[in-house]
Amino acid sequence: MLELLSVLQSGRSWPGGELAERLRTSPRTLRRDIDRLRELGYPVLSTRGPGGNYRLVAGRAMPPLLFTDDEAVAAALGLRMVAFGQVEGAADNALRKLEQVLPAPLRHRLEAVSASTEAASRSGPTLDLDVLRRLSTAAYAHQDVRFSYRNRAGTSSRRRVEPYRQILLGRRWYLLGWDLDRADWRTFRLDRITEVTTSGTTFRARDLPEDGAASFVQRTTSGPDASRQGVVRFAAPAEMVSERLVAEAGSLTPIDGHNCRYVTAAESWEWLAVALAAVGVPYTIEGPLELLAHSRTLAARVTAATA
Repeated sequence: MLELLSVLQSGRSWPGGELAERLRTSPRTLRRDIDRLRELGYPVLSTRGPGGNYRLVAGRAMPPLLFTDDEAVAAALGLRMVAFGQVEGAADNALRKLEQVLPAPLRHRLEAVSASTEAASRSGPTLDLDVLRRLSTAAYAHQDVRFSYRNRAGTSSRRRVEPYRQILLGRRWYLLGWDLDRADWRTFRLDRITEVTTSGTTFRARDLPEDGAASFVQRTTSGPDASRQGVVRFAAPAEMVSERLVAEAGSLTPIDGHNCRYVTAAESWEWLAVALAAVGVPYTIEGPLELLAHSRTLAARVTAATA
């Protein structure tokens, strides 16, 4: 029964003969087991005749899920990484439920992977899942939304927006939307959005900015103040640096086959100084002075620790 349920949860339609052969059982036993699953509340659809097949579909409630060993470890690891700080409550609860039923060998495997893994985004703000859900539903249905938004100065205002994309950039979530009162594209940090409501009206989708949603958000969140942008020249190809760079927010541009330049807005110069050093290739800081100062402090601290 459990093996049958696991196979059906793959999402495909299974011909009766093929399914019975896979489970090493008879068609009669298969039909009996399908009836038992239905009695337990699993909605299994079937078609009769020579091309008859079985398929598990979505029901009114979420049924228990069956995972292979690798799927269970991957799911638990993903939940643990999410629970580092951005979706704490729901992810923590789901993770506890999953870890509670993991067999000892799988639990040890998960602990080994987790002990040697870190998330650079764990210090980001906690994400309100209700805000994420409401905005996602509205964007999918092309519904206008209203919400309260607190800007960088701490001033709150009501905004009327057509929501389009929610983007994880660096350590923060952003909403890309068309501001109806300003008649222009705007980027909003999700952790500053509260009191989301839908007006009941729909909109016709506009063409996204030419450089794409993610690039637009990345460019606009850099801010107009150039003094808040870190500029670094790496003495290595852009392909190599991109594989090692933890600070994902920013633009990495090739200069030639052996050098590239990285430009990023920084909320913490100290964190950026550590991320740059962790790339492991020679680099030169072109600005600003704050990044230079924090990098020198970091170098002195490391030198003192290894003296």
